[in-house]
Formats: sequence, structure tokens, C-alpha cells
Amino acid sequence: MAAAANTVPGWFYEQSAVIPWRQHRQGIKILLITSARKKRWIIPKGVIEPGMGAQASAGKEALEEAGVKGIVSNKRIGEYVYKKWNGKCRVQVFSMQVTEVLKHWDEQDERERRWVTIQQSQEMVELRELKILLRRFQRMITDLLD
Repeated sequence: MAAAANTVPGWFYEQSAVIPWRQHRQGIKILLITSARKKRWIIPKGVIEPGMGAQASAGKEALEEAGVKGIVSNKRIGEYVYKKWNGKCRVQVFSMQVTEVLKHWDEQDERERRWVTIQQSQEMVELRELKILLRRFQRMITDLLD
């Protein structure tokens, strides 16, 4: 996947992410975070660490980037591709039912986090592929909770 001129290892192009969610009296809420540099609304994601599976790595990213712990689904919602490091990163996306929200976490000084409705999350994220996965999650969670 990586271009020959890249200075990053090839495994950096394999990434995973979670859509963190919780049941709220007003319905399902999604946790979005800002990207570290551009301050766009995104979901927690990162490189799949060597020796870790995509699911476990996604949970680790949620803890580091968003300060949440929870149950990462076994089933992927889907995946998307984006350009970075002169190549294309493939991101596997899972849902994560949040069981704990930390007051302090690793990247709290770099990111903002916000609980929003599923509809709001689709309006806030810019990446088209992520909007599609949020709609897919909405259908999946509606079926699950009905």
C-alpha cells in the first residue's frame, strides 16, 4: 500500500477506529473528538499496533484519544480509505459501547470531545466515507435496540 518514497513503515497504513456510543435518556449519543492538528470532528482512530488486532487497537485509541473505555464490537461496521504519508491508509471501523468516561486522559490537551446525536455526528464530520459509516451504524444500532 505504501509508496516507495515513504519514510513510514508499511504497517502504519493499516488502521482501526471506533464509533463510541452510549444510551442516553434522549437516545443514542456518539462521542466525537477533534483531530489533533486541523481540529476537524472525527472518531478515535490510529495505526494498528504490531501484535495487536484491529479491534483491540481501536479500543486503545479510544482510551488515548477520547478518554473512554468500553466494549468494542466483534463485528466491523465497515472500512474507509484516506490519503496520508504519500499513501493510502485503510481504516477498519468498529462500534464501542462506552462503559467509562475518564476525567483525565492522554490526549486531553490536544483534543476536544463532544457527545452528540447520531444525526449531529453525520453533520459534523467532513469525510464522506465516515458519514456513510455513521449512517450504517445508525441502522445497526436501531436494529439491535428494537
